[in-house]
Order: sequence, then C-alpha cells, then structure tokens
Amino acid sequence: MDNILWIVLGMMLVTYIPRLFPFVTMAEDNLPPRIRKFLNYVPYTALGALIIPGVFSTTPEIPLAAIGGICFAVIYSWFKGGVFIPVIGSIVITFIILSM
Repeated sequence: MDNILWIVLGMMLVTYIPRLFPFVTMAEDNLPPRIRKFLNYVPYTALGALIIPGVFSTTPEIPLAAIGGICFAVIYSWFKGGVFIPVIGSIVITFIILSM
C-alpha cells in the first residue's frame, strides 16, 4: 500500500509540473501578439482533435450520420452559439439518418 501511495504522489507531481510551468515562467503581458493569437486557437483545435475521430468511429458503416450531426452542430454553433442545442440537435439528426 505504501508503494502505491508513492506512485500516485509521483504521478501527481509529474503531471502538475508541466501544467504549472507556463504560468510561472510566462505572463500573458509578455507574449507577442502573434503568439497570443496562436495560443487562443489551441483549445478549439484540441477539442476538435478529440471529438472528430470519436464521432466517425461510432458509426463507421454510415459515415453520413456522423457528417450530418457534425454539420448541424457546427452550423448552429456558428450562428447561434451555445452548447446544449447543438449537442441535442446533432444527436437527433444522427438518429434520424441512422433510422432511414
């Protein structure tokens, strides 16, 4: 049990340091505008990289269902914003396409 505690504490330390390092070393005011603009897009690209492969792997035999759900979510989010309606709407669209 003692070894497991040390392993967990070590893993916590190893993952905490890379997350803390940017906050300690770089203040947002010191960043050039181009780097600040680049860093603003990182959350969106990371989210896309996590979501898109999962969407296409859920219905590999009918990729049109995944494309329909993604298109609805992107178009609705682009014009109206929000999270709840694009998610529910893309589920409904995907269900309708799969039911055909």
